[in-house]
Amino acid sequence: MDSGGVIVITGAMAAGKSTVADLLASRLPRAAHVRGDLFRRMIVSGRREVTPRPDPEADAQLALRYRLAATVADEYARAGFTAVVQDVILGPDLATFTAMITTRPCHVIVLAPRPEILARREERRPKRGYGEWTPAALDASLRDETPRIGLWLDSSDQTPSGTADAILAHVRTSAGDVPAARG
Repeated sequence: MDSGGVIVITGAMAAGKSTVADLLASRLPRAAHVRGDLFRRMIVSGRREVTPRPDPEADAQLALRYRLAATVADEYARAGFTAVVQDVILGPDLATFTAMITTRPCHVIVLAPRPEILARREERRPKRGYGEWTPAALDASLRDETPRIGLWLDSSDQTPSGTADAILAHVRTSAGDVPAARG
C-alpha cells in the first residue's frame, strides 16, 4: 500500500495503538494518523464517558466519534493519503465502524496483548484510560465479543517497531480485510 487506503488499529487501552499507529504512519510515503479519541476530547461540555453500565447519551457520543473518524479517514484517503485510524473499537462496533469506511482497501489490525501486559502497561503510562473498566474486562470484551476481522496480533512480546513491521507485512500482502460494499 503506497497511499490512499485505510488501516484501522484497535485494541484495549494500553495495547499500544497510538505508538504503533504513529510508527506505521511515519513509515508510509503519505499518511495521516486519525486519533479517534481526539473527537471525544473535542466535546468540551456535556461529554459522557463510556462506562460498563449502559448510558444512551454516552453511546450516542461514541457513535458520533466513530462516524467522525470514519469520515475523516475517507477524506484523507480520497486526498491520496493512507489514513491510519486508531481507537478503541470493540465488540460489534468494529464491524459497524469498518462498514462506515467507504475507502478500499481497508485493513483492520487488532492489537491483543495478554491482559497482564495491558495492566502492566497501564501502570507505567502517565495517562489513565480505564476509568471504571479493568484491563481484564476490556480484554474479555475484545476476545469474546469482537468479530474476527483482519489481523489479530498478540503484541505482548513485540516491540512497537516489531508490531509495525508485522502490520506493514500484512498490509503489503493483503487486498484488504473489509470487502467492498455491494451495490
